[in-house]
Amino acid sequence: MTPVTDPTDAHPAGAHPPVDAGADKTGCPAGDDRHSSAGDDTRPGTHPVDEARPLGRILLFGIQHVLVMAATPISAIFLMSATLRLGSELTVDLLSAAFVLSGIGSLIQSLGPWKVGPRLPFMMLPGGAPLILFLAIAEQHGLPTATGSVILTALFSLVVLPVFTRLLRFFPALVIGTMIVIVGVNLVKVGAVLVTGQPGTPGFADPVNLGLGMATIGFTVVFHLLFTGILRQLAVMLGLLAGAALAVVTGAIDASGAGGGGLVSLPRPAPFGSPVFHLVAALPLLLYSLASMAEATGQTVINAEAVGKKIDRRTDVPKTVRGDALTSLLGAFFGLPLMVTSGENIGIVRVTGVRSRFVTAAAGVVLVVIGFLAPVTRAISVIPSAVVGGTAMVVFAVVTVLGIQTLGRSDLDRHTSTFICAVALALGLLPILVPGVYGHFPPSVRILLDSGVAVGAFVAAVLNILFHHIRPGIAARLTVVRTEGDR
Repeated sequence: MTPVTDPTDAHPAGAHPPVDAGADKTGCPAGDDRHSSAGDDTRPGTHPVDEARPLGRILLFGIQHVLVMAATPISAIFLMSATLRLGSELTVDLLSAAFVLSGIGSLIQSLGPWKVGPRLPFMMLPGGAPLILFLAIAEQHGLPTATGSVILTALFSLVVLPVFTRLLRFFPALVIGTMIVIVGVNLVKVGAVLVTGQPGTPGFADPVNLGLGMATIGFTVVFHLLFTGILRQLAVMLGLLAGAALAVVTGAIDASGAGGGGLVSLPRPAPFGSPVFHLVAALPLLLYSLASMAEATGQTVINAEAVGKKIDRRTDVPKTVRGDALTSLLGAFFGLPLMVTSGENIGIVRVTGVRSRFVTAAAGVVLVVIGFLAPVTRAISVIPSAVVGGTAMVVFAVVTVLGIQTLGRSDLDRHTSTFICAVALALGLLPILVPGVYGHFPPSVRILLDSGVAVGAFVAAVLNILFHHIRPGIAARLTVVRTEGDR
């Protein structure tokens, strides 16, 4: 359906505002300090996202991404192990696989071979809603069926992608911005829980953990305030390391798990046996994949905005989805849940101002190496969650700010746009702010309703279609009918 301008509104639905005259050729505002960062080494005609930096700096910035993101695969595998009561040897194998596949996925999304990967500074990780669905299927139908469900979902995403691409015009800045704000708020909550622990559990809001989390944030702020150039760009990593050092000094870190074991850890193919394919059991993951594609749309757009690169959503978003699907397909053969493109590292890109996709590619290489080096994996795993959470809260909050910036370009001065955003935020944030609100609903329904991102994206997209596509068309036809009647 062709968008029709609402006669009461100032701009057409989904229209983009004119380019700021103060913006440079990359789309970043003039005076943006990302262009003056030390070591940018941008050559004329080369966009900063495609600029290859000196190898040493690329590795430093890549390690910074890894340190901030490493908690996600570790916590995901530990949750799998605890929930499904897996043995220690199998847990080590899965942890190795999680790091290796996260690295491979990051390389795919960052380097973009053929039509897979958008060539943006992306990283891929397990965890989140797909992990919860994987565990639910495993508990009800067994681990081989859960693995088969991941394979079916990855193939399903590739099959329906052409249809989804045709619907992208119904995801303007209003819908994308609303979704990114919800994603950011949810991520901040995830980071906060790493600091405080889950409400109602022993040790919740322990003063020592709160102190470590707040100190880590404080260190990050101080480094960003006092340093310049490359040290300022590394403020996130330095803040995390300073927080970890404080944990060592205060005795809040347990290094006993970092010792022992072998030197090399290899992912084990088919750790749960041959996959079992059960379409009904896979249905929750299949339905979630639609929401995941919508989320990938928002993450691709906001990542491009963060690095100041103009993209074509009709071609670049499918590349992101293909990268997700192919990495998940490969990961399933090593017992992993769905692998998803992470929006979390976008905050690191924005905070540091380092936009090169080769940095996240380097992070991918580091992740693969970590996956094969057991001692390194164990050493990273002992960093206190409160320290990681303090760093994550800052980085994740930047994602929320990026969503607000996107909403700023969606004509919120129009009453209909404000109304759509308000309703979508209210329903999308509900399951995030009030966990368990849908606890009395059937499990199949609750799986979707508990995903605030999916609910917010769906509500924003549907209301945008109703108010900005269908309603103006009906109003125009009624006007024509009245005019003909008057004759």
